[in-house]
Amino acid sequence: MQHLPTPTAARLRRPSWRDSRLVVGVLLVLLAATLGARLVAGLDDRVPVYVASRDLVVGDPVDAAALTRVDVRLDGDVAPYLSAGSALGPDQFVLRDIRAGELVPRAAVGSGGSLDVQLVTVGVATLSATGLHSGSLVDVFLSDVPAGSEHGTKPTARRVLEGVGVSAVLGASGSFGTAAQTSVQVFVPRAKVKDLIEAVDGGANITLVPVAGPTVGARS
Repeated sequence: MQHLPTPTAARLRRPSWRDSRLVVGVLLVLLAATLGARLVAGLDDRVPVYVASRDLVVGDPVDAAALTRVDVRLDGDVAPYLSAGSALGPDQFVLRDIRAGELVPRAAVGSGGSLDVQLVTVGVATLSATGLHSGSLVDVFLSDVPAGSEHGTKPTARRVLEGVGVSAVLGASGSFGTAAQTSVQVFVPRAKVKDLIEAVDGGANITLVPVAGPTVGARS
């Protein structure tokens, strides 16, 4: 009778650093940890800045109602934009028009002493004020009869201001038998304030014409 060889139990060996599978596994773990760390670091690159809560025009005060804080990740330098990491300073105003949702440039905000506009309230025909709101840009036209004209001469209109910002549209007023008037507050360049007031006092009618295109933008 032939005897079969006695089977020998295989011994399990401890994995060693020479085991290629172990090395690959460790490398995969390290790679995943590195990628995860980079992802977290990328999220941490976001910085707090301000965006305009609404359309802002030159002369508008810069306060908590005008701005909204957002955390963004910028590819370039964050320095050109107004940081939301610290409180807003007092006596701050808009120095150039800013669209709603636009990142607020530092150069677009400054003290009242940097402003070259004054707030003037004008009365216009209610129809002329239709559709206007805070942040609108308008051209200002004066309609009057030139001095020294003959009796019966029709008034002529001329544009005296271009792209001035509207601060507020106030309530309408008027009595029976007279055309309704609406008071509108506009930011007028300081050098033009005197001429505008004198023209109105002289009987000129004011018409506000919305600027075509975006609500706010570069002035002409």
